Amino acid sequence: MKKINVRFFVILIAAVLCCAGYFAWDYFDNKEEKVSYVDFWQCVEAGDVSSVKFEGDTIHFSVKTNSEKFKTQNPNSPVLQEELMKRAIEVTVAKDGTEILSLIFDLIFYLFFFGVIFIAFRKFISPNTFKVVHKTGVKFDDVVGMDKLKRDMVQVMEIMKKPAEYAKKGIRMPKGILLEGEPGNGKTLFAKALAGEARINFIPAKATDFESMFMAIGPLKVKLLFKKARRRAPCIVFIDEFDGIGTIRNYNGSALETENTRIVTALLNELDGFEASNGVLVIAATNSIKALDPALIRPGRFDAKLTVPYPDEAARRKLVEMYTRGKAPAAECTADVLARLFNGYSCAKIASVLNGAALRAGQEGRAEFTLADVKAACSEC
Repeated sequence: MKKINVRFFVILIAAVLCCAGYFAWDYFDNKEEKVSYVDFWQCVEAGDVSSVKFEGDTIHFSVKTNSEKFKTQNPNSPVLQEELMKRAIEVTVAKDGTEILSLIFDLIFYLFFFGVIFIAFRKFISPNTFKVVHKTGVKFDDVVGMDKLKRDMVQVMEIMKKPAEYAKKGIRMPKGILLEGEPGNGKTLFAKALAGEARINFIPAKATDFESMFMAIGPLKVKLLFKKARRRAPCIVFIDEFDGIGTIRNYNGSALETENTRIVTALLNELDGFEASNGVLVIAATNSIKALDPALIRPGRFDAKLTVPYPDEAARRKLVEMYTRGKAPAAECTADVLARLFNGYSCAKIASVLNGAALRAGQEGRAEFTLADVKAACSEC
């Protein structure tokens, strides 16, 4: 901190000295004798004036004999400059203070205006928009249930690690996998676990990352995402809320639909622009496949369409055991009882209900939460 302060004061003192030196030089170098306008014009007619400078209400001029400098009052004549130029006298016009201030304010405005635009564009299309996660820290053991999905992904992981070996066998990795399921069932967690098991890079994105107040920024971000993915291959690109950007294209001419069409077109171009052997796997999560553009999800772009179901009873039992760690359920709140009670609940809702039950018990000063607390929390979720 002290070094920064010393440096600041050194720069400040140097700036003050430079300004003082400039004004001192200007003061001593420009000592001019004031004469009447009549004397000035007599010098002009005699041909003794070498140069004239108009500066506001003052005329500065030099004579040929000894290069002395003089000044006189400026009559602001509309023909004076022309007369002087006809006599081969060098004429210059200095900008007055008002004009200089106007130029300074114009410069500040343009710097501010273009600075704001530059910062805005850097924010919207910054290379850091999409972070590369080298280690997700999530494995399949952290994902409860989804056993069929895990089995389906084992071979995909092997192909991603050794694409050349599988290419010799005529086997290519799918370019894209579409995960459909209700919110809160673990689609994002599953994608992270897949990257963690494969020990490859993971680039998460969501539909809102492609939204912008400026037109055409969305497609640019799509290109930026896939450009980064190719550089970081092998990697998984995970796009959450895919139905937010991949909806069916509508050519009604509105600005919103036009931008959506451009984003979908950019996605199509990028998905067609890389080969499966490049080691980039796109996983998209959506709540409804029907809302997506048919051209976007056809085979060859998204080869696999998998459903992430609600957890079954065995999975719910494991989830109850997981989410009650550190909590104190009553003896009646066994894993089997709660698993049956949570039929049709998503993973996120089960966690929320159990947390709500524990909160209710804590508010009433009880260490353990009861089945009544759980049912009350169910009605609130």
